[in-house]
Order: sequence, then C-alpha cells, then structure tokens
Amino acid sequence: MSRNFFEKLRLISIRDIISLIFIFPIAYLISLFFRRKNKNLILICESEKEARDNGYWLFKYIRKNHPEENVIYVIDLKSPDAHKVKELGECIQYWSLRHWIYYLSAGVNVSTQKAGNPNAAVFNFMEVYLELKTNKVFLQHGITVSDAKWLYYENTKMRGFICGAEQEYKEIKEKFGYPSGYVQYLGFPRFDNLHNTIVKNNQILVMPTWREWLNLNTKARTNFNEGSIFTESEYFKKWNEFLLNKDLKAFLEVNDLTLIFYPHRNMQNNLQEFQTSSKNIILADWKKYDIQELLKESAFLITDYSSVFMDFAYMRKPVLFYQFDYKKFREGQYEEGYYDYKDGFGKSIDTLDELIIEIEKQYYNNWILEDKCKERIEKFFRIYDSKNSKRVYTFIKEVMREKE
Repeated sequence: MSRNFFEKLRLISIRDIISLIFIFPIAYLISLFFRRKNKNLILICESEKEARDNGYWLFKYIRKNHPEENVIYVIDLKSPDAHKVKELGECIQYWSLRHWIYYLSAGVNVSTQKAGNPNAAVFNFMEVYLELKTNKVFLQHGITVSDAKWLYYENTKMRGFICGAEQEYKEIKEKFGYPSGYVQYLGFPRFDNLHNTIVKNNQILVMPTWREWLNLNTKARTNFNEGSIFTESEYFKKWNEFLLNKDLKAFLEVNDLTLIFYPHRNMQNNLQEFQTSSKNIILADWKKYDIQELLKESAFLITDYSSVFMDFAYMRKPVLFYQFDYKKFREGQYEEGYYDYKDGFGKSIDTLDELIIEIEKQYYNNWILEDKCKERIEKFFRIYDSKNSKRVYTFIKEVMREKE
C-alpha cells in the first residue's frame, strides 16, 4: 500500500468505522433492490449546507428543462439554502440512511465536492482502494489553478471532471491522470447566471481563501510556529490590520463605498474575531450572503488565492491579489500550477500600503478592466455563453448510458 493510504487511515474516526461496519452493509443491500427502479437517478449535492453553486444551478436547469428526469438534491434540510431546492423538486437529508442508499443506487452522483457522499472516509476507501463504482461526476466549486494532487485520478476514481476554462482543461487532462474522455471542458453551470449582471459601482468585495495549517484537524500548523490560537496567526493579523486601517476607513466613507469582507467557508467560524470601526465595512456571514450574488453585484474584487476571482474575471471585472504569504501558501497548502499570478487577470501585491493605493487607483479609474487583462481573460474562457448547464447535462446522460 502507498504512503498516502496509511496517512488517510490515520484520519479515520470511530464514527467512520461504525459507519463502515453497520450502515454501509445495510445501505448496500437495500440499494441492490432500489437501483432496479432507480437506475436513472441523478443525485446532486454541494457541501452539506449549501445550494448556491454549480450543483444548484444544474439542478435548477434539469428541473425546469427536463422535468421528466429523476433528479434529487441532497442537503441538510435545516440549512438556510434548503428552501431554494425544495421549491424546485425533491431533496433528501444529507448523511441520512436515504442518502447512503441513493448514493449507492444512483445512475450518476454529481457534486461540487470531491466527496459528495454520506461519509468521505468510508467512500474514499471503497471507491479508490476497493474500486466501488459510483459514477461520480465532479462539477468543482472553483476553477483549479494550483497543482491539486488530491484531485489526481488515483486519489478520486471519478468518472467525470468538469472544467470551466480551456487552460485548466488542458492542464488536468495532461497531468491529473484521468482516462480519455473523463475530463471535459463544458463550462460551469453557475456561469449561466453571470451574464447581463447589474453592478453596484460603490461595492468592493474582499474574499480571502482559507489556510489548511490553521485547521485544527491538520498537522501543518506547527510547521509555521503559529500556535493554536487563530488570532495569533499571520492570516488573522494581516486581514484584521487591513479592516482597521484608518486610510481605508476614510477613503470608504468619503466616497460612500461599501466593503464586504467574506472569508472562505472554512474560515467563517472565526469571522467574529475580525474587527472593524467603519460603518462602511460589512463582515459577511455565509448564512446571510450568497457568494454568487455578491460576485455579480460587486464592482471590484480583492482576494489572495481564492478561485472566485475566476468568476469575477469571467464577468470582465477587475481583480486585485493581496498575497502577503505566497511562499508559505505554496509550501503549506497548494503547489504552483499552470496559472501565473504575475501574468494573470490583475495585479499581485504583498504589502498593506500597496493594497490601499491600488484600491484608490481602481476607484478613480472607474473600476475599468485593463486591456491586457481583458485579452488574457477572453483567451482563457474560450467558451462564453449561457449553455453550460445544458452541456453538463448532456455529458451526464452519456455517463449514465454507459451503465445500462
């Protein structure tokens, strides 16, 4: 067995073992009978509490354009997004026994997550090492820009990998080890909703991504000597310094601008730690704000490494990258991939002073995207239309026919 296998074994919990011994056999036996009548079932999900990404938009497309399809959405029925999918069609509780049975019975399992199943540890083991066939199609929740080894075919055994950009497609097809035809450049379903948007010229969106070494479930934290207290981390200190900056506060208030600070979902548990003294800065709770709506209506985006900048670029709007820990991020989280920030869709900086200056420059330039960035974006997104969901649906039907 590989070293990777034994590293994953260490992460398995008692709950995972109980699920493997008791729940999986029961669900599997029931699924043998259930799948006879539901071989054409399309099961869709995102993370357990969300319906606002590619999964939601694909589900909405299928329900409205192909009501004859047996398509079900999986979500925590108590989540703030549950009502959105209930209005469209059938949905079931995440982690429930039905979820286990439906996942094992479905003609295809579609998710924005690598797992997208009732228990990541159990199914990763069954699918990767015991070759359990579950016909997984990966929608992604952001364009892959780094060398994400955890998404290599040997670590997923996914039947489909949907790409949102041409260069991304070429990189994954050539490097990630998927069989011919498994990687598809079809565009993201959520891109269908990014055309003809109405922009608020007074709104700035700030969306830093997460840091794996600040997750207590990983061992990477100690490599950077940041301790176990979030507020002692460089990540917190840099972003909090930005939010409390007096020049930023004055600039926002004088020009009647609103800045929305929306950190990655994996960092949202620490949102209350951040501070601001400006009425023009909003610390956005994910339960109250829809990412896609924020991206659509904002005039300017600031991020570090989050792939949400791709959605912003897709809409031909300016982006700024604040990368104060570039080397650390590459060492501790994702290795550098095909995308080079130095020649990308916006300027990359690493100091707070530069950040404030660039925000002011962009404002006085009326948030206009530079021509060189626009040219790069148009080349990057060769497919630019509102038929992404249609193409993904067609591919899913092709995958399902293989199972007949």
